[in-house]
Amino acid sequence: MSILEHNKSRLDALISNSPIASVVSDPRQRDNPIIAYNAAFIALTGYAEDEIIGRNCKFLAGPATEPWLSETISSAVQRHTPVLVEILNYKRDGTPFRNAVLVAPIFDEAGDLEFFLGSQVELEAGAPMLHENRRIAAVSAVKALSRRQREVLAEMALGHLNRHIAFRLGVSEQTVKMHRALLMERLGAATSADAIRIAVEAGL
Repeated sequence: MSILEHNKSRLDALISNSPIASVVSDPRQRDNPIIAYNAAFIALTGYAEDEIIGRNCKFLAGPATEPWLSETISSAVQRHTPVLVEILNYKRDGTPFRNAVLVAPIFDEAGDLEFFLGSQVELEAGAPMLHENRRIAAVSAVKALSRRQREVLAEMALGHLNRHIAFRLGVSEQTVKMHRALLMERLGAATSADAIRIAVEAGL
């Protein structure tokens, strides 16, 4: 398998089956452009592939987007830390929508920053408790995990891969894989991206 095929396989596993609108960007390229997206992102935003790939996620911003929230995201990206904010974004047709945006780093086997995961959840107008309800549900789901599963999930949310999680927790990589599979099943997470989002929503 070539490097390109390996990366495509990793990106597909990360977001393709997620019901949550998601993209992956490449911080090693100028302006951190999007290099992968899923069908849910197109359904949410209305943009086509040639309008997504190669662009920074900032293209979702518009006239009333809060600049201080954009700066919060930019600051987290610079620090390589996960962040979750509710921000006003715009669909392709100009329709504004409240967007619960998650941005989280993903590191490679050498421990170097490789990708950023971005996911978006539209918050319905007139439903200010939607995000709080998601947070409560996330906390409840995470609390139901075992201590070790929560530790693995917290490391996943920081963007660490199995080998680094094993090293940081002082367990075998096989143990990490076992707990990772169990926690994703218990969270009902179809992809690692979904599990990461739940962890950040829960404040893990």
